[in-house]
Amino acid sequence: MKQMKPSRLARQWQRVGPRFLPFADAASADLPLPRLLRLGLFQVSVGMATALMVGTLNRVMIVELSVAAWLVALMVALPMVAAPFRALIGHKSDTYASVIGWRRVPYIGLGTFLQFAGFALMPFSLMLMSDGGQYGLVWVGELFAALSFLLVGAGVQTTQTAGLALATDLCSEEARPRVVSLMYVMLLLGMVGGGVVFALALADFSPTRLVQVVQGAAVASAALCIVAVWKQEPRNPNRRRSKDEPAETFKARWARFIVRPQARRFLCAVALGTAAFSMQDVVLEPYGGEILKLGVGATSLLTAVMAAGGLLAFGLAARWLARGGDPYRVAALGLLAGLPAFSAVIFAAPLESAWLFRAGCFGIGFGAGLFGVSMLTAAISLEDREHVGLALGAWGAVQATAAGFAVALGGALRDLVSTLATQGVLGEALNDRVTGYSFVYHLELYLLFAALIAIGPLVRSLGSRPREPGTKFGLADLPG
Repeated sequence: MKQMKPSRLARQWQRVGPRFLPFADAASADLPLPRLLRLGLFQVSVGMATALMVGTLNRVMIVELSVAAWLVALMVALPMVAAPFRALIGHKSDTYASVIGWRRVPYIGLGTFLQFAGFALMPFSLMLMSDGGQYGLVWVGELFAALSFLLVGAGVQTTQTAGLALATDLCSEEARPRVVSLMYVMLLLGMVGGGVVFALALADFSPTRLVQVVQGAAVASAALCIVAVWKQEPRNPNRRRSKDEPAETFKARWARFIVRPQARRFLCAVALGTAAFSMQDVVLEPYGGEILKLGVGATSLLTAVMAAGGLLAFGLAARWLARGGDPYRVAALGLLAGLPAFSAVIFAAPLESAWLFRAGCFGIGFGAGLFGVSMLTAAISLEDREHVGLALGAWGAVQATAAGFAVALGGALRDLVSTLATQGVLGEALNDRVTGYSFVYHLELYLLFAALIAIGPLVRSLGSRPREPGTKFGLADLPG
């Protein structure tokens, strides 16, 4: 049979596709693009869960349910308890083999179950805390709300770690960085999409509508993860390791990594920068609702605004690094971008400017995205191929742990300073509820300067080799 030649339009599309479709080069014959995009749905689930917990629920509990900000901050920070175990989870999934020969899927399944269980428990906790505690069981609701946040957080950490490992298993060595980069972008898209959906669903807020949204998130998270891993990982019953040849312990691998040059300073810079951008997570939407009088839908949309800033930063980082930019120098630019962003949020209250507040939120997302993407790029070049997974795991563990402590501290400081201010302890000029919020944002400015001091000696260090100008920069060069 004579083979038909592609049409002129088809040939033109084939030439245009790789140029304007940034993920086309991540696919291969063994891992086609539709299958790759389906696998990335677990990252969409993670982004959706993050938008709901950090963006929507903390504002609802503080403003609508009148829960103390320090308690909400503690709940939001609880998922970070599992963060230090991310590197260990990845190490365990490397060496684990189920009876039927799976390594990653059992951990993804465990993470999905924990995520679903947390979302399923959450509505009942919110009901007990609503209506002014008329059932007299507010403390029970707060206890189970904390448990639900912990379950969702543990599920997110487990699912994301094992899912990224599965993605790297399925792709070729050459396409692996591109695939991991695609997973990172899908995480941001999940945050943007989740923020928009929750904002629209809660525009006409009611406790019943909130319960429906959380229940829908539970079903959606489970469905997305199931579809993502369906027939993805091949089974290999012969994968089990002999007892006479045990795998290298996590402790030994970690000891070899942490003694390498610049490793400790790198992790210190990651911790300070992450804390600087994360401390405001739990007070951002309450700030918009309590001080600027924005509605639930308007404040829920802020998560999408910040994620959009992160996506813009992702593209600009690619452009700058393609011209030979030092990842640490680009990360420092992200820290500098946070200075006017936090200043805009601070001045939004006295100026009563909602647009300035939104612009500041976009700037915070941009600065955080630029810092995170660049430090991930630096982490990839920090270690050799044998330990790059451990380096990225250490980056994720330090980042998530620092974010958790910063979120908890931000909520506690907001409550403490606001109480002192409204009681007149700080003087008549500061006798306002906005003082607690302003204190948190000023502290974040100081943390940005501390991160700049930590990152300074890393510029042009041994672990960060600049690219030659003119080198092609694609998804292979972007972090995961």
